[in-house]
Amino acid sequence: MRFALLIALVGTASVARAQANDAPPPLKVNVPLDLTITGVGAAAWLSSELLFKKQLAPATCRWCDRDAAGNDTLNAFDRNIRDDLVWSNPHTADVLSNVAAFGLLPAVTLGGTALAAHDAGANANIGKDLLVVGEATILAQDVNQVVKFAVGRERPFVHRLPEAQKALTAQPDDNNLSFFSGHTTWAFSMATAAGTVCSMHGYKFAPWVWAGGLTVATGTALLRIGADKHYATDVITGALVGTAFVIGVPRLFHQPEALPGKTAQGMALSLGPSPAGPGIGISGQF
Repeated sequence: MRFALLIALVGTASVARAQANDAPPPLKVNVPLDLTITGVGAAAWLSSELLFKKQLAPATCRWCDRDAAGNDTLNAFDRNIRDDLVWSNPHTADVLSNVAAFGLLPAVTLGGTALAAHDAGANANIGKDLLVVGEATILAQDVNQVVKFAVGRERPFVHRLPEAQKALTAQPDDNNLSFFSGHTTWAFSMATAAGTVCSMHGYKFAPWVWAGGLTVATGTALLRIGADKHYATDVITGALVGTAFVIGVPRLFHQPEALPGKTAQGMALSLGPSPAGPGIGISGQF
């Protein structure tokens, strides 16, 4: 009986060690550096949005969709989609887009990433996984913010107001920040970052993280058109930029660490002195 119990205990311990060894390795993350990048990026984004928007946002549109004579020059693509999708009560769509982007989406993507790691027996990866998702998302938002302030496209609902009423909107500093959609950039960058991180690890639940995140992100984009805050070209650009940007950040800088006796697969990028002479060389594994 004692011998059988000993065999059972040894067998259980061996299975546990095998599962631990099979757990996906963590991503390559320099925690102090990546936390600093994420924190500084978040501070820049939030301060530009909450504290300095009046100083940074254009007071008048630079991209007005009108010619010098005041005639409407909005392209047919944006006009037709806006007319088809704008809600009879845009405020409701606006509220729902905020709930989807800043409530439902983080629950689906961040929670899904954590659950995917737990299912794979890789609880130790969760912190680094979420840091990489957060870093990529924040950097995409910073890019979006710079472009919005520089371009100065008039929002759809403002475009349709008489000139004398444009300064009387609830948030006049926000009137000319239509291109490209910040909500959509946020949604697609977070959804894509979470899906990319899970796929890089090979988590079994990665397809579900992708499906859930992209579904909420698509809904967010449609709601921004329904709220009359953005044109179709604004949300399409936000989706493309958010997706492309955050696929690149994890895959270029945060490939999984190589386990002893194994070689990490994937794409990596590094900088170093150029062997050909003065300068900086770029080397990588693809």
